[in-house]
Amino acid sequence: MFYWMKPLPEADIDYEKYKPFISNNWLRQNFMYFVYLLQAILVSLSILRGVWNFSNVFAKLIVFLLVYLVHELLHISVVWRIGDISLTHSGIFFWLNSGAKMSKLRFLLFMSLPLIVLSIVPMIIVLFSYGSVYQYMRYIAWINAIIAGADIINTFLIIIKPRDSVFYRGFYKTANE
Repeated sequence: MFYWMKPLPEADIDYEKYKPFISNNWLRQNFMYFVYLLQAILVSLSILRGVWNFSNVFAKLIVFLLVYLVHELLHISVVWRIGDISLTHSGIFFWLNSGAKMSKLRFLLFMSLPLIVLSIVPMIIVLFSYGSVYQYMRYIAWINAIIAGADIINTFLIIIKPRDSVFYRGFYKTANE
């Protein structure tokens, strides 16, 4: 089921088996500051690289909205059939939460698929293009990287978890527990 602007229903989590995904309490409480810092760095680098110096504001806005929509749809495509999905927001940020229990590989795919499809693939295309295709692909890659600030950090956190981890609603456990 898809919950639009509503949180997922309460879940029964066995806290003796499941540990918080970010175990350090201070880091968990300040996670978004690291995301904001990464996004600020990416915005600064994109400005220094001249990514924003093309086309008009209207075209950039349309591309931004399309990139954001495709970004979220790629997240949804990974968990569509295996669990509930909730799209909520906090300020200007939208959050996609899933009630699916995911293996490490699936959760890694959930977090990194938009980054691969909308940042890495366009950057490869940039290597073989020029003109307006070059400008738009570069813009798409940078915009998605900025949008994916939390995804980038979470991807690294997923990689350092044990191989047989199972992830569920901000918690994880090893499969043998």
